[in-house]
Amino acid sequence: MSNVAFINGAFVPLAEAKVSIEDRGFQFGDGVYEVIRTYKGRPFALEAHLVRLDRSATALDLTQPYSHAEWTDHILEGIRRAAFPEAKIYIQLSRGVAPRDHAYSTELTPTVAMTVREFHPLDRSVQAAGVDALTTEDIRWGRCDIKSVNLLANVLARQQVKQAQVFEAILVRAGLVTEGAVSTVMVVQGGTVMTAPEGPHILSGVTRAVVLDLARSEGIPIQERCVSRQDLYGADEVFLTGTTVEVVAVVRIDGKVIGDGRPGPITQQLAAGFTKQVG
Repeated sequence: MSNVAFINGAFVPLAEAKVSIEDRGFQFGDGVYEVIRTYKGRPFALEAHLVRLDRSATALDLTQPYSHAEWTDHILEGIRRAAFPEAKIYIQLSRGVAPRDHAYSTELTPTVAMTVREFHPLDRSVQAAGVDALTTEDIRWGRCDIKSVNLLANVLARQQVKQAQVFEAILVRAGLVTEGAVSTVMVVQGGTVMTAPEGPHILSGVTRAVVLDLARSEGIPIQERCVSRQDLYGADEVFLTGTTVEVVAVVRIDGKVIGDGRPGPITQQLAAGFTKQVG
């Protein structure tokens, strides 16, 4: 078992993977990415991730070098070569290599980088207990629906998380909750699940869609609307969704206890349903 990289059509050991210093992904953050995880060695919701990669690339006028079938072949081969029980697949597509200039040529060849590393799922004890979060201002750019490699605002938020020794940063823009630094935020009030609507202020998560579909199938009402920081504090339940976190309850925010301080019934129901679906 070993970490594997795929660079511009060739598999190499991760330690040997290199891209040019003049790559626009490095110089400008001119690129997009996806993160996919496996369950029992199989990539989860792969087609949905590839569709979102296409959408992000199109929004930035990036040429997509592979079809979905070709991407699938490369991903499965990377998983096979790495041979981990569970893996996390990171795909990055940049505009390519060129002398540093803000404007770009439409003739550039994109740089493709993919890594396959061992993935350690969130311990079930964390899901059982719930997690703490903090709120912070959402200072990201105006097109958060594009999964861009420009992640400096997320980096700063996650550093706050590390220093505060909590699990996640919940981002607030103009008084309204958008999402987490690495997750989607969902709020339960009066039996209804509420989460920010799709649009330029959030990244429409793959797991978000799976969980909302699961809620609908189980007859749980949904409202796609923004809530305030005060709504968070007064919620019956708050939970996060995401590729690496799955479904996890937030039991304290900014030191304030949410509900009764334990994962609530709807969170538990959706977490159990998600686990069953991916198992």
